[in-house]
Amino acid sequence: MRRLLACALLVAGVAGCRDYDRYTYVSSQAGLLPADSFAKYGPDQAIATAVGREYGKAHHGTSPEDYTKQADVAVAYGKKFAQVKSITADPLGFRLVISFVDGMSSQVSPISDGKSGDETVNLPKTR
Repeated sequence: MRRLLACALLVAGVAGCRDYDRYTYVSSQAGLLPADSFAKYGPDQAIATAVGREYGKAHHGTSPEDYTKQADVAVAYGKKFAQVKSITADPLGFRLVISFVDGMSSQVSPISDGKSGDETVNLPKTR
């Protein structure tokens, strides 16, 4: 009887664990400065916002391969700006690090606000 009770408690404990979808929390803009307001601070901020929007827009799955493809889309988009020196991706951490020619670096996470990168205000011209 004790073994049955222990097994039942173990099964109930495991069944009570919820799924944890980190992507929804990372890509949400709730409680943050609106992306367009941040983009108005300067061209580097506008590029970071645009890359984040493209990063969020490319989300199509939850496997590691899907996250890698999503990051690759954002990296390719970011490299079209002359101000971008390099972009380093961490697909499973949901972040990109953009290094700019002027020495500034910015960490970018996906932005899911329904806009594309090209709709970002204050964007400089591409290459």
